[in-house]
Amino acid sequence: MVRNSEDFLDAGYAAGLVVDGVGTVLGCTPAAEALLGRSAEDLHGLPLRSLLADPDHWPHAMAQRSGPVWEGRAVVRTEDAKELDVAFRVLPLDPPSRPSGRDSRWLVLGAPRAQVSKWRQDFAFTQELFLQDRVGLAVFDRELRLVRTNTHLLPYTGVPADLAGHRLADFLWAEDARQIDDQLLEVLRSGVPLVGVDAFVRTLTDPGAGRIMAVSVFRLQEPDGRVMGVTGLFTDVTEQRRARRRLDLLHRATAVLGNTLSVAETTRDLANVLVPDLADTAVVDLAEGVFRFAEPRPENHRLHLLRRAAAAGPDAGEAGPEDVVELDTGGSLRGHVWADGRPGENQRIRSSMAVLLRARGMLLGRVTVRRTSVLPFDRDDLDLLGEIASRAALVVDNARRYSRERRASVSLQRSLLPPAETETVAVQAASVYLPTDAATGVSGDWFDVIALSSARVALVVGDVVGHGLHATATMGRLRTAVRTLADLDLEPDELLAHLDDLVSQLTVEAGGNEPGAQGSPTPGGYHAFGATCLYMTYDPVTRHCVMASAGHPPPALMTPDGTVEYVDVSPGPPLGVGGLPFEPVEIEVEQGSVFALFTDGLVERGAGDVDEGMQALRERLMRADALRRPLRDVGREVVTGLAPTRLPDDVTLLLARTRVVPPDDSVTWVLDADPAVVASARELVVGQLSSWGLDELAFTTELVASELVTNAIRYAGGPVELRLIRAGTLVCEVSDPSSTQPRMRRARTTEEGGRGLFLIAQLTQRWGSRYTRRGKTIWAEQPLPGPV
Repeated sequence: MVRNSEDFLDAGYAAGLVVDGVGTVLGCTPAAEALLGRSAEDLHGLPLRSLLADPDHWPHAMAQRSGPVWEGRAVVRTEDAKELDVAFRVLPLDPPSRPSGRDSRWLVLGAPRAQVSKWRQDFAFTQELFLQDRVGLAVFDRELRLVRTNTHLLPYTGVPADLAGHRLADFLWAEDARQIDDQLLEVLRSGVPLVGVDAFVRTLTDPGAGRIMAVSVFRLQEPDGRVMGVTGLFTDVTEQRRARRRLDLLHRATAVLGNTLSVAETTRDLANVLVPDLADTAVVDLAEGVFRFAEPRPENHRLHLLRRAAAAGPDAGEAGPEDVVELDTGGSLRGHVWADGRPGENQRIRSSMAVLLRARGMLLGRVTVRRTSVLPFDRDDLDLLGEIASRAALVVDNARRYSRERRASVSLQRSLLPPAETETVAVQAASVYLPTDAATGVSGDWFDVIALSSARVALVVGDVVGHGLHATATMGRLRTAVRTLADLDLEPDELLAHLDDLVSQLTVEAGGNEPGAQGSPTPGGYHAFGATCLYMTYDPVTRHCVMASAGHPPPALMTPDGTVEYVDVSPGPPLGVGGLPFEPVEIEVEQGSVFALFTDGLVERGAGDVDEGMQALRERLMRADALRRPLRDVGREVVTGLAPTRLPDDVTLLLARTRVVPPDDSVTWVLDADPAVVASARELVVGQLSSWGLDELAFTTELVASELVTNAIRYAGGPVELRLIRAGTLVCEVSDPSSTQPRMRRARTTEEGGRGLFLIAQLTQRWGSRYTRRGKTIWAEQPLPGPV
């Protein structure tokens, strides 16, 4: 008989021979026939020593005998003359009381020594596997009943001492047991091993916080291939998984919190990253000063006013301006963990913890998280929350400081821009300006609606290269320069040429001619002081429009029939490049048409997408019904639908609906260069004012017209053109072929002339002169009398 479970040399494993007391073979097992390569008939009657490779070694083999049951080694020869090293065991088959002799019987079991060594190694491995307590080992039958387990199947209490015959559901939570059973069944069915799959397990009697087990499963089979069951290895990886999850959460929080410089978005991202990976609910409260982008109280101050900034989770509630709480730190700046209740029938408890948001010696707020589960917060969770909060606090403070500076920049830029809506005789205009979301601050976009002489108007839109206060300051200088040049009534191409000289001068003053200086050219050919600009003038009397572009996108024009096309204007070089001319474009515009001037931030959708953006703008202008709806509403609708959610650049849109001065409100006379026509000019002016019902302006206007016509005939020759325009003001203008500008001076008491322009300046609201392609025009304006 076999002595213990280590006896692999038994009838179940080894080849067997039955011999008598002198070593003659009486019988054998099929395994012996296979091992020796001989049939039972051939083996019957042979002496054992004849089976040895060297029969002379028989005494040596017998010398290994140590008792009635003994083991040894020998080299045997098979039928095909091969030598085989075997390990053997000898067992008596007779009762111990029977004396040994020739009639006694013995059982000799043998197997290749290498195979015996492997059997013993397998047994040692299995034995030690069942004895160790670091890995839970369980053998299941085909019905998933436990057949055998090691001492510590699960690393905490609540598991029965004897698990044989039990199912997992007898001592584990049903959902946990079901998850593992499904995995065991799949391996039992397919035979494909399962390696390292995590499973959460809790016992019925002592659920505690539960444990995370890495489960590996493989199928067991009989030698004939029949399925016996499955074996599962259960490794406790709770701490490793929790540590990994904490590290992943910290990395994810760091990545998320660095994506914005908005206080609101930062706090919202902070709450969302904590739920559900760390807590079921997260609430972020900020100091009152943070909402105003001001300096919060120092962290060593005891009392702080906090207001809800963000929340996440089903029980977090909504943040509102009334959610103001007073925080008493009590001198403690460390976080803390507390439990809100005891386990109930569902074995769940409510655990909370809170940490402060602190940065640069200021208390910015507090983060509070709650969890309703079997796993309460611990010190590691608090440390993790503290680390995340410290990083979030820096981001919040940076966002607060950035928002304060950005708000100052935006306020400065808005103060440099005209009102959002403008009404002139020539156009009705409305604008929309959206500052960029870029971390570098606002850009240098600007627009303007400038009233010119003779009821005309100038529309301008521009964009300074770069962002920040530098771009804003440059924008202010350029806008001022454009207004100054526009007051000279320059043609658009000439105005841009002067503006180009100014930008080039700014670049030189900034040291742009030195390598690496602020004004040095960029790889794209632009300068740090570079800018683009579109300038156009519109005359409501003639419906004549002239425009020129310095590297700026062309305006869109919607005509009264509802079509929208871009004006075919040739864009010259951006301002600051210098040396190249700007080409003017002249068009006639119908009454009620709408111009749309914009900066590239509205139509740029990424690399190569400008054409797509301009097409989208064209379609939106048509859908927004810009011809009939208020332009302010149209602008908001177009920008809201067209501009991207996060603006990489400023967005500016200026809409202008053209007006026309009725033909009856203007009159033009062409006069010969003869002093005799001055009297006729006075009569013509007085007659026209009488027909307009402006008799009270007749004296002043008669004097103005007389002086201007006289000067034109005297110094410029003819022909002379006299025009009156009634459009918001009364305009009297005289054009002549001379390019010499008039100069106002005070005449001496002894001089008979030289007082004409001085008198005009005193009697009118404003006056001036402008160059034309045929000479010059001198004009003077008077306010129209109000209703009586």
